[in-house]
Amino acid sequence: MEGRYNPSLEGSIARAVDSLRSGMPVMIYDGDRREGEVDLVYYAGSVTWREVYTLRTLAGGLICFVTSERVGRLLGLPFAQELLLSQESLAPLASKTPGYGDPPAFSIWVNHVSVKTGISDEDRGITISGLHRVVEKAYSGLVGEARRMLREEFMSPGHVPILLARSLDRRRGHTELTVALGRLAGLPPSFVIAEMLGERWSLGLREAEAIARERRIPLLRGEEIVEACSRGEVCRGG
Repeated sequence: MEGRYNPSLEGSIARAVDSLRSGMPVMIYDGDRREGEVDLVYYAGSVTWREVYTLRTLAGGLICFVTSERVGRLLGLPFAQELLLSQESLAPLASKTPGYGDPPAFSIWVNHVSVKTGISDEDRGITISGLHRVVEKAYSGLVGEARRMLREEFMSPGHVPILLARSLDRRRGHTELTVALGRLAGLPPSFVIAEMLGERWSLGLREAEAIARERRIPLLRGEEIVEACSRGEVCRGG
């Protein structure tokens, strides 16, 4: 597997890596100069309806499935912005960028064909588990089988948005930071994230730190992940 876990990692990065690999969550703060938000993150291979419930109740933001741009391209998944720009009537909407300046990471939204409405914790857990299996196939080189699974086992639009991570030198959002941390952990690019919300606004860093201490969830700043990646080649590629 590409990007195996480096046992020499220390401190908060090592704790976060251990948490992801054991099926527990981590929290990632992107940075003061970006969104200034904290996301709750799970490795998708560990996600069931219970983790979806935690994401919905503890975090509260949009629950998204994350993979890398490389895997997305192998699966034939475009960025949503690309699709919208190709439609003359919708191009004016897609030509804008968020206030923090980066292009959006959104691809398509899907449901697994076996779910009911797609929105319940159980339904989203099924969809996420299915997406994880697809990514595992593509990541291991079984691209044709992965594409077939995606075509036959999913429908779009649905209730689980897929995000595609660009490289850290192009974008440093939660999507990219999550995939980079996963590569440090030696995990395939298959994660679930949700923004942590407070009353009216996104949860402040100080409040997030209190939750992290209370629940013993590792909380990383984006620059810690970038620094850990800068020490080697492990975070390059997808």
